[in-house]
Amino acid sequence: MLIRADFSEIAIVKPEDYHWVRSPHGEVERVMFDRIGKEQARATSLVKFSQNSNFPKHQHPLGEEILVLSGVFTENGIDHFPSGWYLRNPHNSNHQVSSKEGSLIFVKLMQMSIYESKEVRINTNDSTNWIVTGNKKICPLYESDFEYTYLEKLNPDQLFINRSDQGIEIFIVSGQLQKEDQIYPTGSWIRFPPKQHAVLTVNKTDTTLYVKTQHLLHAQKNWND
Repeated sequence: MLIRADFSEIAIVKPEDYHWVRSPHGEVERVMFDRIGKEQARATSLVKFSQNSNFPKHQHPLGEEILVLSGVFTENGIDHFPSGWYLRNPHNSNHQVSSKEGSLIFVKLMQMSIYESKEVRINTNDSTNWIVTGNKKICPLYESDFEYTYLEKLNPDQLFINRSDQGIEIFIVSGQLQKEDQIYPTGSWIRFPPKQHAVLTVNKTDTTLYVKTQHLLHAQKNWND
């Protein structure tokens, strides 16, 4: 399965474009932003857990990255992560996941190095995890030779500017962005290819972005060969 699999092209998905698809055994529903592969795939998705839903124990070759957007996401029946938690489960980790009250998560699969071995758990609701650098308010999430991932908070009419030559990916956690006459509301996902810079304006309301940079040239090499 190939969905927006050409990393040399800009890719945009707004909530109006969402197409929810059930997992093969019906445990969860998914919106696939990009995907290379079948059920085990390099993928970027939204995943929706209904109340009292369970997903059986499974392994994650090349890892799994999660940002909890709403509800409470549970691992192994004992670790509960409400909205705002960021998780990284490294190469070949495994877990069983569920949600008693229901949950919506932003998920990236098979996008880590085989050398990534540590779990990451960050509560982005905790103000001590945020830093101010220049005119940016940033919550760093992960950094390596092939990736820099963070949350960024912006005020109305502030510009989001990113000039990474190695690709830029944005998910609008809250608020909205605008570029000329195009509005990108909460839940929009935008992937800019390498060598293309991102300049967008925050529209009307405080906005929080998930941002990943420095990763698409590496992805092109590993997935387009």
